[in-house]
Amino acid sequence: MNTSKSDKLKTADDFEDVFKDRKVLITGGLGFIGSNLAHRLVGLGAKVTLVDSLIPHYGGNLFNIHGIEDKVRVNVSDVRDRYSIEYLVQGQDYLFNLAGQVSHIDSMKDPFTDLEINCRSQISILEACRHNNPGIRVVFAATRQEYGKPQYLPVDEEHPLRPTDVNGINKVAGEWYHLLYCDVYDIRTTTLRLTNTYGPRQLMKHNRQGFIAWFIRLAIEGKEIKIFGDGTQLRDFNYVDDVVDALLLAAANDSAIGKTYNLGGDEVVSLKELTELILEVAGGGSYELVPFPEEKKRIDIGSFYADYTKIRTELGWHYRTTLREGLTKTIEYYRKYWRHYWS
Repeated sequence: MNTSKSDKLKTADDFEDVFKDRKVLITGGLGFIGSNLAHRLVGLGAKVTLVDSLIPHYGGNLFNIHGIEDKVRVNVSDVRDRYSIEYLVQGQDYLFNLAGQVSHIDSMKDPFTDLEINCRSQISILEACRHNNPGIRVVFAATRQEYGKPQYLPVDEEHPLRPTDVNGINKVAGEWYHLLYCDVYDIRTTTLRLTNTYGPRQLMKHNRQGFIAWFIRLAIEGKEIKIFGDGTQLRDFNYVDDVVDALLLAAANDSAIGKTYNLGGDEVVSLKELTELILEVAGGGSYELVPFPEEKKRIDIGSFYADYTKIRTELGWHYRTTLREGLTKTIEYYRKYWRHYWS
């Protein structure tokens, strides 16, 4: 690897130098990952603007910026409003494009809304960058759901993309628009395919945006968790702080421009093993194995875990937070602040 001053790999130790006093725009900024990223960037001295629609049931929550309210700018706007986005991208150094409709079930019930948010809006955002701020650095949050049912494990970036639901198809399109605008218009984009992210500030009101948060809520409440199928389905997980590290590394390193990276975890566990660990850490609750509902069975991907060798090798990112440690931090957070998430 060439390590001249101009292209030396930026690490977490360099983040303050990279982001201090820089203008950063986060779409979906009041949501789960966006708000955790905002907390980190504020600590690094960045000038942060958060864009969020605050649509009920989508995850935006003003409490997510508790403690940094006076250090960020909040714009309540929808990424489907291209005129708003055209204004907001102006003068920004970095864009973390995290806004999206993430429910697989919702995408099947209402495919047009998913299309608008996860596909058409991505073109609007990229066009806004092209015409109003072509020098902006963009990192886009893609998803493991783009791969569909794995043909082999672990899944690397060369695995075919065969989504099993509308959400996955639209996320593929959103990702490819980012890569196309990099190739054709020199918009400096990077895409990260996230796996099961969990941690504080996640949506907990319903179970349509990630099962792990719902399992945690039920365990804290001492209720029964229903696992669909036989519980042997394998998954990997990333604690949200580790995902924030990946986002920052991708933005900080020009060597990542035009590339796609998997995230992933070193602890591959079955859903049954995960549930037992959640119940142990929470100190309550129970679980039951139940048949798949038909609407979920048709789009289920079975076992999935990712190969993240590429981002580890090229950007130095790796899985840091153990599942037990991450679950402990997450459960502690929600025991303290649950009223702001599901009361």
